[in-house]
Amino acid sequence: MSVLLSARGLKIGFGGVKAADGIDLDVMKAEFLAIIGPNGAGKTTFINMTTGYLTPEAGEISFEGRTIIGLRPRRIVGLGIGRSFQLPQLFTEHTILENVAMAIAAREGIWSALTGLMRPAYRDEAFDVLERFDLAGVAERRADAINEGARKLADIAMAVALKPRLILMDEPTSGVAAADKMAIVETLVRVLREAHVTAVFVEHDMDVVARFADRVAVWNQGRIAAIGTPATILSDPDVQRDVIGVQLQRGGNAAA
Repeated sequence: MSVLLSARGLKIGFGGVKAADGIDLDVMKAEFLAIIGPNGAGKTTFINMTTGYLTPEAGEISFEGRTIIGLRPRRIVGLGIGRSFQLPQLFTEHTILENVAMAIAAREGIWSALTGLMRPAYRDEAFDVLERFDLAGVAERRADAINEGARKLADIAMAVALKPRLILMDEPTSGVAAADKMAIVETLVRVLREAHVTAVFVEHDMDVVARFADRVAVWNQGRIAAIGTPATILSDPDVQRDVIGVQLQRGGNAAA
């Protein structure tokens, strides 16, 4: 696989806290890369730097060989990088169909809310996107009238409607009922793989990471402490202690 996104030497701090302290990372085309780590390790900061919401104090980020440091978020979206947020960023007073149509209109250069976005072509495409996410049944419902799992999928559907080649997702299962998590991730992984979209996702549920990630990068104190396959990373004693929250007894048995 070839490199899609490359970060080198990223550094940024907030009030003396190093949120990124020399981050080096390559994201490969077509992979699903999970980012794990304790709270405050710098995971969301990396997403914010990659998507233009923060500018690193040092270092470089390139996408398909082109630097994206200093570009505004809208410009980065236009280059093919989408994102979803820990809290879904939906227009709650509008329907799910209207939300996705807004994303399509924005992709086509229309930024005035509801101006021409419900033209038949946009409406049809928006409905097609929602069908792929199994959200056709709630297409005409307001965004504030559906459950958290559906809102999460709708938020990612808006990002997919922009036709990205890379999507960064900040805790796609946070706030979702435990019984619904796997089904939701199965849906979004299926849609993203069918669309040939590379994904980077921050996640705290290790069952989700083990099942869906191709590689796992461990963040700790603004650095990448380890990177590898889920089987390798999730069995690492340091990761189990510092991230997962278990200690290994002598003999290899895990203790809470």
